[in-house]
Amino acid sequence: MEETKQKNTPSAKGPEKEAGGFKQTRRPGFGRAGVGRNVPRDEFESKLLDLARVVRVTGGGKRLRFRAVMAAGNKKGKVGIGVDKGKDVSQAIEKATRMAKKNLIDVIIINETIPHEVEAKLGPARLLLKPQRKGRGLVAGGAVRTICDLAGIKNISSKILSGSKNKLNNARVTIEALKKLKQRH
Repeated sequence: MEETKQKNTPSAKGPEKEAGGFKQTRRPGFGRAGVGRNVPRDEFESKLLDLARVVRVTGGGKRLRFRAVMAAGNKKGKVGIGVDKGKDVSQAIEKATRMAKKNLIDVIIINETIPHEVEAKLGPARLLLKPQRKGRGLVAGGAVRTICDLAGIKNISSKILSGSKNKLNNARVTIEALKKLKQRH
């Protein structure tokens, strides 16, 4: 068998290569080296709060999906949570992150803490948030700590009054408490 070689002529799109008998044009900036170079970084940081395997029982058997609870914030007073399901873990996380960015709230932050004490109840979960002086740090645990960190609150004290260990309920009640904050005059 005889192979015919064609001259590589550079075009406006970039160098041409012959692969499997077909001419393949490569555009500069695409491929391993140039992936995502000029794409602006997202200002929001997101963290996974909870990942659960959920099952829906149907006549044909069990349908397995994953539920992700994500928190997103810019550490400058905007934070939100998103909950969504997907067929696999990565799909669930991606969908929940998109939901979190859609459901953002503005948090009032004064001197790296909240302006006043606030208590909130949502479903079975109850939460108390107290402002702290500078240097005290984030005295909170679990979902409350993650949400306060993503909101940009540096000094706060929190207590989950209900004893609830459910991360989704605790995240929702934290968002509810942060919504109640008012500017002090």
